Amino acid sequence: MANSAQARKRARQAEGRRKQNASQLSRMRTAIKTVLNSISGGDKDDAQKAYSSAVSLLDKAVGKNLIHKNNASRRKSRLNKAIRNMA
Repeated sequence: MANSAQARKRARQAEGRRKQNASQLSRMRTAIKTVLNSISGGDKDDAQKAYSSAVSLLDKAVGKNLIHKNNASRRKSRLNKAIRNMA
């Protein structure tokens, strides 16, 4: 437990950031699942719309240092490849 006022404040700030980060990551994962569900459903137009929103959330996560840029790039590449292969 924090013993000084400064340490208590840092603990409060860290908890707030942890909740915010968890929320952002959850939104990102949900967007990715939406794309995958659209792909498995066979709806290419819906998948492309979901993909564009997922890309936006992935890029935001990179900007906030929640995930590494290569991780986001890999996820975008794999999702895009899956959409292209829907033919």
